[in-house]
Amino acid sequence: MPKKETDAKTKTTTIAFANNKGGSGKTTTCANVGYSLSVLGKKVLLVDGDMQMNLTLSFFPEDKVLDFASGDRNLYTALKKGEDLTEYVVATSYDRLDLIPSSTLMSGIEYELFARQSREYTLAGILEKLKERGGYDYILMDAPPTLGGWVTNILCASDSVILPVEASPWGLFGVANMFEFLEDVKSKAPALNLLGVAITKMDARKNYGRQTLEVLKEFEEVRVFDTIIRVDSEIEWAQDNSRPVMAYKKSARSAGEYLELAKEVEKYVRGSR
Repeated sequence: MPKKETDAKTKTTTIAFANNKGGSGKTTTCANVGYSLSVLGKKVLLVDGDMQMNLTLSFFPEDKVLDFASGDRNLYTALKKGEDLTEYVVATSYDRLDLIPSSTLMSGIEYELFARQSREYTLAGILEKLKERGGYDYILMDAPPTLGGWVTNILCASDSVILPVEASPWGLFGVANMFEFLEDVKSKAPALNLLGVAITKMDARKNYGRQTLEVLKEFEEVRVFDTIIRVDSEIEWAQDNSRPVMAYKKSARSAGEYLELAKEVEKYVRGSR
């Protein structure tokens, strides 16, 4: 008798990138860790959950992003219709890396979800079939810099969360509130875990990085990634060209740092599987 083949599905890990403090490097970290994971051979889906659409702009030129925003192939439309997210996936220019664009209409998503039953799980519901198909190793979701119902939705649809923190005097502002918010969300999504804190925008000429590390060490059971993302002008040039920094300039210091951060993410996720 012929040997029966089994259809082995990929175990998909969903990670949210969240911080209620703007300017933390959250979207940049999400975009570049996602790209780096694809370089490491992982199949990655990025989900832009912010009305500013910066994650979408990290991979597509402005005219294309505006087309996504004004059309029907974006996250807002999927949420409003309650449809399987599979049909909203668009391919980027890079192997193993897809994206679900956002829309400026996401500014009203809190109102759209308010009257729905079990509204905290709306995103999880339309993401479920896509995850069940097992086509992606990772789904990385960029949350807006707020605390509220929509960010709760993103976290309830995630296995883990990464908290990017800027190494600056204002970077730690609100971190304690963010940790409290995560604990509150765990009452709705008990399996959610904080994968780690990623320190970004480190300037070696200043002492803010050391101070940031000292403060974060005061929080018990909070992992801080070993890899630190330092200030690098190549990041801004890459963003201006709608490209991940490694694709823009492979030799850039930050390109190597994001790759090392992605390796850390993979190590900790693999250890939890």
